[in-house]
Amino acid sequence: MAESKQIKIHVEHLKKDFGKLQVLREINVDIREGEVVVVLGPSGSGKSTFLRCLNRLEDITDGRVVVDGFDMTAKKTDINRARENVGMVFQHFNLFNNMDVLGNMMLAPVELKKASKAEAKEKAVQLLTRVGMQEKLHAYPAQLSGGQKQRVAIARALAMNPDVMLFDEPTSALDPEMVGEVLAVMKQLAADGMTMVVVTHEIGFAREVADRVIFMENGYIIEEGTPDEVIDHPKEQRTIDFLSKVL
Repeated sequence: MAESKQIKIHVEHLKKDFGKLQVLREINVDIREGEVVVVLGPSGSGKSTFLRCLNRLEDITDGRVVVDGFDMTAKKTDINRARENVGMVFQHFNLFNNMDVLGNMMLAPVELKKASKAEAKEKAVQLLTRVGMQEKLHAYPAQLSGGQKQRVAIARALAMNPDVMLFDEPTSALDPEMVGEVLAVMKQLAADGMTMVVVTHEIGFAREVADRVIFMENGYIIEEGTPDEVIDHPKEQRTIDFLSKVL
């Protein structure tokens, strides 16, 4: 039973259609506590849709998704409550432009978790310090670089004390010189034992930090294994072709 307790994300026979377009065809995967899983694949392979199905930002056509004990596919599940355990970091930051950094940080804990404003502020300052953004408490998003915005977005997701963090191409909208500062924060999270699913094209990050790499194509998982197995010694021709273009 100890084995089953450690599974944080359980996905079986997951399918997702947009009208007649099959985006996810048959996804089966288990992700364990503290595991860092990097999802690679060409554009249109279903990576981001897979991620968005994990916290029901996309409705699921068929199959079953259980995250941190919540069955995301069951009608009776309180999705908002389930999402409180799942932090999500988007490609384009999704910060509220009309609030300063502190306001962005405090909004969800105060509204959803019923933290007092004082508690939420203290936690916000701690987390912003952790991502090197404590000097920018009262800056507005428009005053921040892309890398700074993304570090705030990661801290904001952490403010809800999630058990799982999902990253949807967190560095693809950044200038190259800002990518490193965001990846450094993610590496530290991984080192601290956070369960993470990361859709990215950062092969170096996958090699260094991932416990497991999943390669997707046409809505299927084509290949999965350790970074050494998938990135350095891929078996499938489609994986080999993809990596030859990005490495």
